[in-house]
Amino acid sequence: MVTLTGNTVYLRALEPEDLEFIYAIENHEPAWEVSNTQTPYSRFLIRQYLANAHQDIYEAKQLRLAICKTGSSDAIGLIDLFDFDPANQRAGVGIIIKDDGERSKGVGKEALGLLINYTFTHLRLHQLYANIGLHNAASIRLFSNFGFVEIGIKKDWNRTKTGYADEAMYQLINTN
Repeated sequence: MVTLTGNTVYLRALEPEDLEFIYAIENHEPAWEVSNTQTPYSRFLIRQYLANAHQDIYEAKQLRLAICKTGSSDAIGLIDLFDFDPANQRAGVGIIIKDDGERSKGVGKEALGLLINYTFTHLRLHQLYANIGLHNAASIRLFSNFGFVEIGIKKDWNRTKTGYADEAMYQLINTN
């Protein structure tokens, strides 16, 4: 699909072969604070999730896509639409690049741009939003570069190892 293909990355549907990749991401404890994960995921649960990944976004109310480099089918990250609300034409967005060595190279920026274009042209959404911890400067910068605007701060929203952390909500309105 041309809409999901960029210059250096493309987005694709999940495949059964992505099991170990997703298992590694979902069980990487440092990412749990930003993904609201409380417990580890088993391979069994992820296998079940992958078996149902064929569900339409209108049925599942979410869409998870693998981020791959052009010329490779190996995933380097995931980008998600969640809380899909067709009645109000909105969805939340989340993104993670697995390895530190792949970050700050523009792959997240290109992937997010592809997803925004897809949601506004094909799904005809009116708005997207992202929940970002105030300490996550890289994500704030990424989403802000696409015109996402901070619309509020949720105080003491996420429990961390050292207490509680605030979380900002960013919103992008489709003006076309």
